[in-house]
Amino acid sequence: MSQRIKVLFVDDEMLYVEALAPALRRRGLEVEAVVRGEDALAALSRSDDVDVVVLDLRLPGLSGIETLEALRVRQAALPVLVLSGTADVVTSARALELGAADVLLKPCDVESLVAAIENACERAGAACTEQAHDATARAPRRGSSPPGGRPR
Repeated sequence: MSQRIKVLFVDDEMLYVEALAPALRRRGLEVEAVVRGEDALAALSRSDDVDVVVLDLRLPGLSGIETLEALRVRQAALPVLVLSGTADVVTSARALELGAADVLLKPCDVESLVAAIENACERAGAACTEQAHDATARAPRRGSSPPGGRPR
């Protein structure tokens, strides 16, 4: 059995994180949430099993861009998805220049975020891709039929 994809979710909007994290877990992803860029860097220093980072651009302390710059120095190949609450083209372009896999506008729905995580894993390598497909296969979908049952 494959291990689940581990996502490090970095966002200071706890209501947003508290809404998204359980939905991601139901889709088979493992989620660790932190509220500051410094916390993200510390979490990555303690563990190297994070597969994808979901990073808000506006954070207290280190900004999302500063956090992304530090991540690139430490773990250049780690996929990072950037969340932005505004359509700030300059900052989003800077995130992409620093190697962000994608920039998503908040609020981002669960399906779009899962798809972006899967795409980032696919681009990062086969092991992460296998985990993403396993997680998606196990994920309950709204409107899907349980075995031998009617649609939910």
